[in-house]
Amino acid sequence: MPGPARTGPSPLYRQIADAGSLRRFGEELEAANPSGWPGYEEHLHRARNATGARHAVTTGVATVGSEPCVLVGFDFSFLGGSMGVAEGGRIARAFSVATAQRLPIVSVAASGGSRMQEGTSALVQMQAVAAAIAGARRAGIPHIAVAGDPTTGGVWSSLIAGADVLISVPGARVSFSGYRPRPPGADPESGEYLADGKWAHGFVDVLSPVHGLRAEVAAAVRLLSPRSRGEIGDRAPLPGWPSGADDGGGDPGTDGWAKVRGARAPRRARADRWLAGYFGQSFEIRGDRCGGVDTGLRCGFGSHHGTTIAYIAQTGERTTPAGFRTATRLIGLATRFALPVLTLIDTPGAAAAPGDEAAGLGSAIAELFVAVASSQVPITSVVIGEGVSGGALALASPGDLWIARDGYLAVTAPELAASILKLGVRDIPHVAARLRLTPAELMSQGIVRGIIAPPPASDG
Repeated sequence: MPGPARTGPSPLYRQIADAGSLRRFGEELEAANPSGWPGYEEHLHRARNATGARHAVTTGVATVGSEPCVLVGFDFSFLGGSMGVAEGGRIARAFSVATAQRLPIVSVAASGGSRMQEGTSALVQMQAVAAAIAGARRAGIPHIAVAGDPTTGGVWSSLIAGADVLISVPGARVSFSGYRPRPPGADPESGEYLADGKWAHGFVDVLSPVHGLRAEVAAAVRLLSPRSRGEIGDRAPLPGWPSGADDGGGDPGTDGWAKVRGARAPRRARADRWLAGYFGQSFEIRGDRCGGVDTGLRCGFGSHHGTTIAYIAQTGERTTPAGFRTATRLIGLATRFALPVLTLIDTPGAAAAPGDEAAGLGSAIAELFVAVASSQVPITSVVIGEGVSGGALALASPGDLWIARDGYLAVTAPELAASILKLGVRDIPHVAARLRLTPAELMSQGIVRGIIAPPPASDG
């Protein structure tokens, strides 16, 4: 039987789900009063009359942009969207349904956290939610979350912050601490308490206005859903085509240095061209979930001939610790969803400023090497430009490494090698030759499997 007419604003989840698509479940779960809170039943009664809902969380099967999913939607008008025992139970059931039906789960939050009136019984719902998430992760079920305004406390730190893909709204209040529990003197308008700050520090993948949320969620669901992401193959298909083993030949005394200069040429095909030529629809993740973002590294998922492939692409910049950690995060997600990985290598080396060392550069590179070496999904790698030192090799597949005809791979840049060997500037071309860094030389040594041509430039 439908409840009373709603008197407050429509909750955010209704603006994301396709109109009329939601088929609810879990309505039979009832809120109790485990702490014997005086007047709690009356609070519930008023909230139900005002919102037309029985709980602060609605669960059901729905579509977003015509893509099926299991939906968890919070209603802030219902006691601040707080999570009590009934809400925790509904969330746990939603993850179980998603696992059983092989559907992605979409959580749309607008919550002040755990419900005070239910005391510690409400608090421990964070553990129940975590257990449900763990089960879905083991089953390879993707979790896409939207942090609405506000998303704080136990809901942020148990359900939303750990989502595989996290989207939020500019200006939304997103933090573990709510307004009142913050330290005295804390600025409530500080970016660290807002979605914008979370995005800047790599804790949110996408910022989108409300009117764009449905499209953003639909793209992530379409690429990651077990129903639409395709079957894993032996490897990620190459983004180019074999171009002949003689590329990189010529006079060995000068050609190495010519290859280096060519890889640095402004008009050479960069990651954007490779990705645009390879993928149809794509969706990017952002940040290492440790407070860092590397804007010179692109990670995400794209559709290639109907199969979703995860990708990591260096863009010609030095890669920072946050970049290496983001790459490790991407490989972890690809493993969970059984997706092949494509890496595009193009860097003059790892960033090496004092701040990079303080941020754990060596540890970040080491963890990425281990993630690649132990990957349970196939990784295909292409050196598309400069491939210098461990900052490049960390992204390279040990058994499926290719190189573009205008790329090179070297233990270090020729200029640095000359400096290390105490040689002069005039010796740099000869050092480049001795490094045996050209595509043909790398292929003859068995370091790369073959040479491929870059994608053609677009007509535009």
